[in-house]
Amino acid sequence: MDKFGKSQPVKRVEDVRFLTGQGRYVEDCAPEGALRAWVLRSPVAHGVITELDLDEARAAEGVHMVATLEDLQAAGLTTTMDATVVKNRDGSDGAAPERHMLAGARVRFVGEPIAVVIAETLDQARDAGELILLDIDDLPVKMDLVTGGEEIHPEAPENKAFDWGMGDEAATQAAFDAAAHTVSLQVEDNRIIVNAMEPRGCFASWEDERLHFTYGGQGVWGAKTQLAAALKLEEAAVHVVTPDVGGGFGMKAMTYPEYFVVAHAARTLGKPVFWMSDRTEAMLSDNGGRDLTSLAELAFDKDLKITAYRVQTRCNLGAYNSQFGQPIQTQLFSRVLAGVYDIQTAWLQVEGIYTNTTQVDAYRGAGRPEAIYVLERVMDRAARELGVDPFELHRRNFIAPAKFPYATVTGESYDVGEFNKVLDRALEEADMAGFEARRSADAQVGKLRGVGLCYYIESILGDPSEGAEVEFLEDGRVNIYVGTQSNGQGHETVYAQFLADQTGIPAHMISTIQGDSDRIAKGGGTGGSRSVTTQANATLATVEVMVAAFIPFLAEEMGVEEDAVSFDGETFRAAGSNLTPSMLDVAEMARAQGRADLQRHTARAQLPGRSFPNGAHIAEVVIDPETGVTEVDRYTVVDDFGNLINPMLAEGQVHGGVAQGLGQAMTEHVVYDADGQLLTATFMDYALPRASDVPMIGFTSEPVPSTQNPMGMKGCGEAGTVGALAALANAVQDATWHKGLRQVDMPFTPLKLWEALRDGT
Repeated sequence: MDKFGKSQPVKRVEDVRFLTGQGRYVEDCAPEGALRAWVLRSPVAHGVITELDLDEARAAEGVHMVATLEDLQAAGLTTTMDATVVKNRDGSDGAAPERHMLAGARVRFVGEPIAVVIAETLDQARDAGELILLDIDDLPVKMDLVTGGEEIHPEAPENKAFDWGMGDEAATQAAFDAAAHTVSLQVEDNRIIVNAMEPRGCFASWEDERLHFTYGGQGVWGAKTQLAAALKLEEAAVHVVTPDVGGGFGMKAMTYPEYFVVAHAARTLGKPVFWMSDRTEAMLSDNGGRDLTSLAELAFDKDLKITAYRVQTRCNLGAYNSQFGQPIQTQLFSRVLAGVYDIQTAWLQVEGIYTNTTQVDAYRGAGRPEAIYVLERVMDRAARELGVDPFELHRRNFIAPAKFPYATVTGESYDVGEFNKVLDRALEEADMAGFEARRSADAQVGKLRGVGLCYYIESILGDPSEGAEVEFLEDGRVNIYVGTQSNGQGHETVYAQFLADQTGIPAHMISTIQGDSDRIAKGGGTGGSRSVTTQANATLATVEVMVAAFIPFLAEEMGVEEDAVSFDGETFRAAGSNLTPSMLDVAEMARAQGRADLQRHTARAQLPGRSFPNGAHIAEVVIDPETGVTEVDRYTVVDDFGNLINPMLAEGQVHGGVAQGLGQAMTEHVVYDADGQLLTATFMDYALPRASDVPMIGFTSEPVPSTQNPMGMKGCGEAGTVGALAALANAVQDATWHKGLRQVDMPFTPLKLWEALRDGT
């Protein structure tokens, strides 16, 4: 950490415009006078459309188009949405039902889009939509997370999407048969709604035989490819832009039906078309997260060393398959099944079930909370049943530093880790020596204090390759073009800061350019904590290209041999020359001589392997048994993110992630009734955490540099939530254990805890 800019707590430059109302979100960028889109959505969870009369709507004032699935297909669009098919355990393909952009003969969840009205104003579009005659014959609704019931898709008998597994089932069973102790726990992981600050929105125009599409997403290239395929355009005829994005959290990584219809309408009508979701519409139609139940089991030898781990999970896919490479639940469990423990064998079985709810494949603010939550909950249960301190049980089973690189039972290879060192620091920062005194003081006034530990590890996902381009401008400024996409993480600051550190170019002279498929040829977008690690790696490669390109030019200017010229990270030097130009100086010298080829430099690089951020979360809660109200009193995080570019931004990411995890653990819960109606479709019904619910969060960096990238970095964007869920749940379990409660599940609402404490169950 020897250069200015590296590991320095620099404030975010983008905050100036965000906090003064100068951000440019989708609605800020929409063309003046654009036509407005309004979506007619299914009011029932399951049924057959028997009437869809659009005549009055099409004749209404200001209406330019009313589009249905039949209209899209008649116009030649490919209307099936991208979806992934998962392999079953027996090698066969899982269910592959088609999802169309708009519902055809049948609807399968409340909020499924049926028709889109395009009018001159939103009020006109909405008024016309209310003139549509829609009649649906109800079918039985499927809401429970088990096989059977009314089939939602004929392609999915028993409503089973897949039965997927990994690991060594026979060896795991043998380890359980031979175990000195076994512990099991069924864990519920409640469903949540993403609720990004900015709801989904998009607008499109058709100019010069090209589609220009702008939306709030997590990358432009996936949308570009899918739009081109659906509208049967060459990819060169599709231009996708992403402006400032008010939160993504995985939910905005996918394309949605409205995007294709808006693009089609703009091309057909030859006018810009704009759509923006309102909050309740978003709650009904955005992909949700979590919603799974898992039976987790641990096998121990007589020394309480884990010999095997087994998980059987049922996950809710909602009405349709995921767009991701695998549904989140299977993808994430497969990455971190063994956690930070020295486990010899494991088995995971995941069964996907279709229900009459919105699709479930997003993960708000975290990449691996499902797997870590299950593992750390059963570890906590094991400590209680086996009569050992939870911290000690963790220590007995940590992978020792000497065992790295360590091949896990799931096929991952961890490069480095010093888990005991991180846990020691966490115990110190959390003042665990004073915990019993705090517990006793609370007990004297009739309150229950508990402490919970989560030691997490996550695997950085996504495309390991990324590109970067550096452009020197005539006014002396520099642009860096990146293939990732900020959703509020502070990329503009971090990327400029990193480039400044590597080149000596002042950070305030560097602008980050992102989210434009015409200006950036290729990129992996944002997701899975990949952004800073992959983008910094690409920037390093680009700096090498720049130096290699500048040296021959400078050698001639200095009158020396090329091998005499060196770059020290700030200036070029050569023995025998008194010239010590900076990067900016060299670019200006080259421009003066007409060397346009030296004004832009690009490179693409691929990480050799994944990195594995990890850390300890320690939460303390205080419960008032008279009311069930739970206060999160203390929260401590010690993370190993490897080397950090900007510790302040890393801490901010952790704070946000913990707050999101706290929301799921303490207040948030999606509720449907038996008819599939969403009962939590407003902020009056869906309880996001308030500022008063969130404690001060202590953050400490205890870095163990990764060997999987030249910067020694590990991703950090999602880590806060990965650790928060289990730390808080284990703290609540600890506080209530001596009151006879043996099972507590999120969210820990006052009513739920009050009733449980009253009944002693």
